Amino acid sequence: MGSAHSKYPSHGVLVYDATNSDLESAPLLETPTQRPLAAPGSKVPLDVLDAGGSSPPHVQLHPAPRDFKSQEAATEKHAAHVELTGWKETQNIARQVCAGGAVYKGRYGYAHSRRFSYAIVLSGAAMVFSFLILCVFLATGGLPTCLGAGPAPGPPPSGPLKPTKVKTIFAPEETQNNWGAYTPWHPVEKYPSPPPHCKLEQVNILQRHGARYPTSGATTRFKAVVAKLASAASFDPELAFLAKYKYTLGKDDLIPFGAFQSEESGKDAFARYKHLISKKNIPFVRASSSQRVVDSATNWTAGFSSESHKKFKPTLSVILSESANDTLDDAMCPSAGSSDAATGAWAAIFGTPIAARLNSLAPGANLTAADIPNFMPLCAFETLVKEKLSPFCSLFPAAEWAQFEYWTDLDKYYGTGYGQALGPVQGVGYVNELIARLTGQPVQDQTQTNRTLDADPKTFPLDRTMYADFSHDNQMAAIYAALGLFRQPMELNIDHVTKERTWITSSLTPFSSRMVTERFTCHTIRGGKDKFVRILVNDALQPLEFCGGDKDGLCTLNAFVQSQGYARDNGVGDFEKCFA
Repeated sequence: MGSAHSKYPSHGVLVYDATNSDLESAPLLETPTQRPLAAPGSKVPLDVLDAGGSSPPHVQLHPAPRDFKSQEAATEKHAAHVELTGWKETQNIARQVCAGGAVYKGRYGYAHSRRFSYAIVLSGAAMVFSFLILCVFLATGGLPTCLGAGPAPGPPPSGPLKPTKVKTIFAPEETQNNWGAYTPWHPVEKYPSPPPHCKLEQVNILQRHGARYPTSGATTRFKAVVAKLASAASFDPELAFLAKYKYTLGKDDLIPFGAFQSEESGKDAFARYKHLISKKNIPFVRASSSQRVVDSATNWTAGFSSESHKKFKPTLSVILSESANDTLDDAMCPSAGSSDAATGAWAAIFGTPIAARLNSLAPGANLTAADIPNFMPLCAFETLVKEKLSPFCSLFPAAEWAQFEYWTDLDKYYGTGYGQALGPVQGVGYVNELIARLTGQPVQDQTQTNRTLDADPKTFPLDRTMYADFSHDNQMAAIYAALGLFRQPMELNIDHVTKERTWITSSLTPFSSRMVTERFTCHTIRGGKDKFVRILVNDALQPLEFCGGDKDGLCTLNAFVQSQGYARDNGVGDFEKCFA
């Protein structure tokens, strides 16, 4: 596959015949329901497998009409933008310019087909000119070549562990990094290379799903706030866009940017840890059963495979039902309380002046303090879905975004974190699974593990060098607390910001957040060898003070296991309280 970047006509329409019965999804992206990973109509910039360079223009596709001439009228309107509909069972965007079986990559995933029908419709003389340019690019390698028509990609380069690539997002950093759980993934610190006297042997990745649409519950709350604003008698120029605003966001599912995040994470995992991978030892992947989590896992495997030039093709091996025992979801403690009291108290404090200001700009809206945490996230969701800065974002200065961040910190801390009496116990099952993998011993747990699956080496192997589990933010907060990470010297205040805190949601559980536990064999100062572990959360090295972590964040495997007495003792009676 040539590495030159694709060139697209700047004026024209790319049409895809959705009636083609031979269209099929790439095996790496198949999910039980065969649902698309991005909504129809989403703008998705095209890219081509193994192509480099800057991003091509955004385009949207739609099924080719029987009369291609009818598309000519749309040419001037759309230029290189056309709507996509009728995906049926395809999951991601595939583009085939060459005939017969080429595999193409959309920026948000992969798909493969035997045959595609396209028409490039250009107006007037532009058609002939663009065709000539197309031929020149094909001849010179400027356009992507078909598989088998160009040089095969070489083996992946070898080298030291790599830092993670960061996607440019669409909002100012001081805004997007205060979106709490809706913050896009970003490395909190630069990934620290292991000490030279240590050899990395095993990696355990726990990852949140990528960016999604609002949940069903959040959608209801968002719409209620929008309805209040729509009832305003008038709008200040700052809010003039609300006069014609319509809420159009979907619900629950992964969005294109979220699929991209997961794919990039898979690429990063291979680039960083490829020396651990072989044909007989590929990552073992599990996911909780929510569709957005499953889709994140399959995009991760696709990215991993792509970065290895298809040499290694991990698959999603286990999907844990969220209606049964599941260590990757927080739905197994019905007696656990909520964070409502804490977040409500803080909303009354920080939301009151914001509501008063907005009501003065939109008389008759009658927003309350409680509406503000249900209004501000529209900035994040609209920005990530549409991939451009939402007008809602500029309504709030940096100081107010910092106050919103603290609201999300309280939500997680008092939801499933240290501030919730039955929060940490919900992470115990995963911690015991992690201990089993690190020690190579069977899982010992009496909480939320699926003991049938964990006892079977086919569904819970103990001999892999890499494991990847896909989960939710609330569950990751519980796991942090069960492990003893981000422990605060005192509980977070609910009437003012606790400034000296490390429990910051945008750094702990952003979209596509990841906790990585690495196991090493290291030479000791006495000339021997021992096994050590370290933990990174979004590339930030954790001190592991609870097991004697050194300056490199390392503690002996034995000390780490001994430090996890709460998990090894099944929550010291807390799990039984979940059902009291």
